Amino acid sequence: MYQWLKRLLAKPESSPKPALQCAPEPPAAPPSAPILSPAVEGGPDFEQKDLVNSTFQRWLFNLREDEALDTNAPEGRVLHELIMAAQSGHNAADMLRRMPGVIPQLLQSLRSENFAGADIARNISSDLVLVGSVLRLANAAILNSGEPTTIKSVEHAVIVVGQEGLRQLITSVAFRPIIDLNSGYYTKLLAPRIWDQSEKSAIACRMLAPEFGVEPFEAFLAGLVVNSGLLTALRVMDSVGAKPGELGSATFRARLAREGRAISAGISEAWNFSPAVTQAIREQEDTRGGGALSPMGRVLAVGDYLSKIRMLQANRMINDTEHNLFHDLPLGALPCYAAI
Repeated sequence: MYQWLKRLLAKPESSPKPALQCAPEPPAAPPSAPILSPAVEGGPDFEQKDLVNSTFQRWLFNLREDEALDTNAPEGRVLHELIMAAQSGHNAADMLRRMPGVIPQLLQSLRSENFAGADIARNISSDLVLVGSVLRLANAAILNSGEPTTIKSVEHAVIVVGQEGLRQLITSVAFRPIIDLNSGYYTKLLAPRIWDQSEKSAIACRMLAPEFGVEPFEAFLAGLVVNSGLLTALRVMDSVGAKPGELGSATFRARLAREGRAISAGISEAWNFSPAVTQAIREQEDTRGGGALSPMGRVLAVGDYLSKIRMLQANRMINDTEHNLFHDLPLGALPCYAAI
């Protein structure tokens, strides 16, 4: 899937290469592991991450302060299934894949610098998910610019969003899994929250990428796919017959996050993402002991962290002016946080 997107988003050879490009072709190089740098340099420290992650997990599960510590029987069954799934990234990838027929044609059209806005708008109009997404993005852009106008037509939205915005939006929709909100309690509760945070993380990673010297499109994909393992876990959580509120002990949440990352890394490999993306996902573990992160791993750590703070602030679960949440973050962190 990754190479498919790279080919479609690459510019035609006959066209001059623009100064900014969503998915430039990477230079030829052996698939060696990226050079590692100190984990805490230019990123949140362990205490910051622990506070944000624990608060975010409790919010995901709608938990109160008097939460359970140890796992129960349904949680044990879920974790057993997830450990098995982590050993087979291809099966998990098949559960998540969504590729509407209109998206390949849209991405192909966006290769050209002189893309026809009317044709793009007609294609977008055939996919209701894309219609809603492009209108939301365009109206957000108008709102940020101070314009009082509300955009109601796809044609107007395409003009406002522009080529690069459409590329990013359509790529995001291409990876967005089909979420059946009638499948069970935990899918209905957690899936929209997880995906919303994933999209914010992807945007944050793409914005931060130049500061860390990594390719923006790959950073965008890393932010999108890092929570894919959690999304596959929702089906398992709904299948064990657990009652609302029965899943979510402190031990379960910690192990769920760990196994979810392992599944996400397997999905990244199954979709033939860059080794830098897969490694970055695997690196998102406890860094209390001063472990090392690759540049992509640092981007993902900061992007994931900022997106969680933004979600918690929006839902009044944390005050982003307290706890020194932005201390020692890279220079681009605050502008990025404001943008998402």
